Amino acid sequence: MSNIIIPPQWQRRDEIVTKRRVYVNRRRFLAQLGLGAIALSTTGADCADRDSDARHVAAGIGPLDTIPENAPRFGYPAAQNEAYAVPDRPLTDRIAASSYTNFYEFDGESKEVWQLTDDYKPYPWTLEITGLVERKQRFDIEQLIRRFGLEERLYRFRCVEAWSATIPWTGFPLRRLIEYCRPLSSATHVAFLSVNRPKEMPGIRRQNWYPWPYYEGLRMDEAMHELAFVATGMYGEPLPKQNGSPVRLALPWKYGYKGPKAFVRLEFVDREPKTFWNDLAPNEYSFLSNVNPNVPHPRWSQATERFMVDVGDFRRIPTQFMNGYGDLVGNLYPNEPRG
Repeated sequence: MSNIIIPPQWQRRDEIVTKRRVYVNRRRFLAQLGLGAIALSTTGADCADRDSDARHVAAGIGPLDTIPENAPRFGYPAAQNEAYAVPDRPLTDRIAASSYTNFYEFDGESKEVWQLTDDYKPYPWTLEITGLVERKQRFDIEQLIRRFGLEERLYRFRCVEAWSATIPWTGFPLRRLIEYCRPLSSATHVAFLSVNRPKEMPGIRRQNWYPWPYYEGLRMDEAMHELAFVATGMYGEPLPKQNGSPVRLALPWKYGYKGPKAFVRLEFVDREPKTFWNDLAPNEYSFLSNVNPNVPHPRWSQATERFMVDVGDFRRIPTQFMNGYGDLVGNLYPNEPRG
């Protein structure tokens, strides 16, 4: 009896999906017509972005071509965990999700940071586990994948800037890694440190007023929650560089900046760790930073969001308490405003 393959929810039918080679060829075709930078630039891009886009179009390169060639492919595509679905909204288009991103290590203004990742070489990669833990460890990405396995989860993603997406992440629960490392009873929080490579990341060089490298943290009960997810891929493939390659956190009930990209160290500590944005603007970015429509940002409302459906296609929708995960995580935050 032949195997029956059930495609994941994000996978489109062959007759409507845009294959990568078709996408690249389309960009080459537009470049030959001299229309590439106009047809494929996103709303709000400045002249420098368009010039950069034109150069990439001429080379036949797009946002999906930033997936590193030497990224481990073991375990991809992973089976979808159907317990984590988003039935109330469509999946964000894959090219849109890799074109419109925040990654300040490359640029703090443009969302098209994929065009600035050419020099970034995510592999080889080492993740260090340290601090108040029995098993201090060093992993490379393939070791992480082989030890903890991969699954796919469909999560809502909400940026503090009030835009959102629906993303199929590939990875494993953070809890699995924590349990393996055996933190001491005195460990109350987990601190994360991201990579610091100014030669490869132009945003670090240009924005020297920021306290690089990026750093974040979670309470232990947050880190151990079933929703906290270590992502090594998205849409059935390893992460593109601009989406946090080779490893990032996905915390769907928190604003996106709480999930550090390209982190190299996980440290167990006995106090609340400092966090990048909270240190820079404590009145705007709290340590918890849970998605809550009842708590406005000092400079804008969080009651609604621009949901990204496709490239340039954003739709205004209401923001849900805890980004729709209140039933699962609400008990962790008894003082969070409900109304």
